[in-house]
Amino acid sequence: MSARRPANARVAVSTGRVRSPVSAARLAAAAAGVLRAERAGAAMVSVTLLSAPRMAAMNREHLGHAGATDVIAFGFRDPSGAVIGDVYLCPAVAAVNARRYGVPVREELLRLVVHGTLHVLGHEHPAGEARVASPMWQRQERLLAQVLRS
Repeated sequence: MSARRPANARVAVSTGRVRSPVSAARLAAAAAGVLRAERAGAAMVSVTLLSAPRMAAMNREHLGHAGATDVIAFGFRDPSGAVIGDVYLCPAVAAVNARRYGVPVREELLRLVVHGTLHVLGHEHPAGEARVASPMWQRQERLLAQVLRS
């Protein structure tokens, strides 16, 4: 995937005070690449990095789950068909997962941006271990490979 963003897609990244080994520009380019690859058309997506306590609060408030998670995404299409969505990432949880899976933290964060952007676009996967065999997960890994090459 090239680093260029489609003219009709906008991606904004907010890092606040949360540190990330992946730059805001790289996170935005990854999300924009997914939008382009999925032919999303008009889109506005925000990517926000959260601390573990803030992610745990969001997880509890919006999903009814305890503890911090790695990614939460919300998306919808407006009446004109434009995609509007928010992707929330927790670099602290991503770092724990990266160690568990034996992958670099940068790769795991980019995987989460791809994953969250696919959710914004309406893709879903089953819960639990079955998710890694799902069509969404397979698409995610193909897109991640493109992101990592760019």
